[in-house]
Amino acid sequence: MSGAVASRLRAAISRVRDRAPAMPDPAGLLSALPMPMIVLDADNRFRYANHAAEQFLGVSTAHLSQMRLSDLVPLDNPLFMLLEQVRTHEATVSDHDLTLESPRLHKPGITVQGSPLPDDPGGVVLVLQDASAARALDRQLAFRGAARSVTGMAAILAHEVKNPLSGIRGAAQLLEASVAPSDRELAVLIREEADRIRDLVDRMEMFSEKPIVRTAVNIHRVLEHVRKLAQSGFAPVTRFQELYDPSLPPVWGNRDQLVQVLLNLVKNAAEAVADQPNGEIVLATGFQHGMRLAVPGSTSRLDLPLYASVRDNGPGIPEDIRPHLFEPFVTTKAAGSGLGLALVAKIVGDHGGLIEVDSRPGRTEFRLHLPVMTEDDPAC
Repeated sequence: MSGAVASRLRAAISRVRDRAPAMPDPAGLLSALPMPMIVLDADNRFRYANHAAEQFLGVSTAHLSQMRLSDLVPLDNPLFMLLEQVRTHEATVSDHDLTLESPRLHKPGITVQGSPLPDDPGGVVLVLQDASAARALDRQLAFRGAARSVTGMAAILAHEVKNPLSGIRGAAQLLEASVAPSDRELAVLIREEADRIRDLVDRMEMFSEKPIVRTAVNIHRVLEHVRKLAQSGFAPVTRFQELYDPSLPPVWGNRDQLVQVLLNLVKNAAEAVADQPNGEIVLATGFQHGMRLAVPGSTSRLDLPLYASVRDNGPGIPEDIRPHLFEPFVTTKAAGSGLGLALVAKIVGDHGGLIEVDSRPGRTEFRLHLPVMTEDDPAC
């Protein structure tokens, strides 16, 4: 190739290169990813963490650059076995349902994918994904189906039980006034048990499918109302802490039903810390972007950026109960019916929201993800 031709070719290539769009900065692309991504060297020191990883781990990049993975997670965690397999086989390895837990970190239900870095011997890139919200949604759909079965059962009981129950109670009252004092106690027992069964049927009827009348609801006023009810009733000596985001928009929901949900959660929290010398209940609100769910009975979807949470420092929920916590008739209380949290899940589901629970000894948190009022919602 002559010098003139080569010169013209280089000039043409230069013009094409100048007109071609610039490739985005790889670091900027990784930082914009919504999933946490970290890079570890051969000694498991942090060499890179994107913005999502900083939020996930609760540690800034500047601090992570001075840390090893073992500073966040104990050495017996399965994550270290995954790293060893990635380095040994020089291949991508995935593991599911891991728990990353230490005094400064608690992340259950995590999916981890590790891949080797070809240009960095021993280096591994980890992609983390929190699957807890997806599992919570699956459980809530199952709970909603269980709640519908309770609705059908309540309709049968209301027809087949409540009517004859009224007759039994009336007869017990008549006997109470006419029998000898030694038998009066039995008549009172019959009347009280009839009342207990009627109350149970009435509670089950609350699961009936009724349309929700929605308005713009100030979630902070609801929480404040619930706190006052608790402190003047079942939790007079319990210490409350309020961590509210005052910039939140109104919730699009039913005020009375939200009061019922939060009052139930606060009552459970108060019972959990009743025997704790420093028992405390924390009521909090805030934004958590990225939550979207389908609207019940519709093809549209709701954004759920607003959350309200009830947290206590009690002993935690027994591990065998946690997967079934919102199912009807599941309870740890000797005198409980097991319908309170099932009703909570139904009401939150009817709002198109999501409820999550995170429990371990010393910390239990129920978090409600709720829709906010938008311009398309009719003002009431």
